[in-house]
Amino acid sequence: MFPVGRLDYDTEGLLLLTDDGPLANYLLHPRYEIPRVYETEVEGHVREADLARWRRGVLLDDGAAVPRSVRVLRRAGATGTWLELTFAEGRNREVRRYARALGHPVRRLRRIAFGPLRLGDLAPGQSRPLRPAELADLNRLRG
Repeated sequence: MFPVGRLDYDTEGLLLLTDDGPLANYLLHPRYEIPRVYETEVEGHVREADLARWRRGVLLDDGAAVPRSVRVLRRAGATGTWLELTFAEGRNREVRRYARALGHPVRRLRRIAFGPLRLGDLAPGQSRPLRPAELADLNRLRG
């Protein structure tokens, strides 16, 4: 068994473990652009008017980073904002570096989806086997 992708020490959420090497390689290869969806709390207020800048992307030290989608979820008290961001490459610390480059460091980060898989109400530290429909969805991705 090995993980498909990784989560930083300070990140929680969906992590797929598999013994299917070809599936793992497919899901991780940037060419296939498998979406990863994150909920993140960032410092500062991000308004709807700011989203055009968030959607344009930024240049990071390892190349351009452009999210597939960005949306404001809610305010986080008086000094933060919860956002949903979708990326398709899975680069190292991409969400954290992206938000920092836009002037809004990440306070909390949670991956809520990887391709067709959704975290749902699974609590930190819990695990479960894939449902047959989820496995079929993953296999359909790679043809």
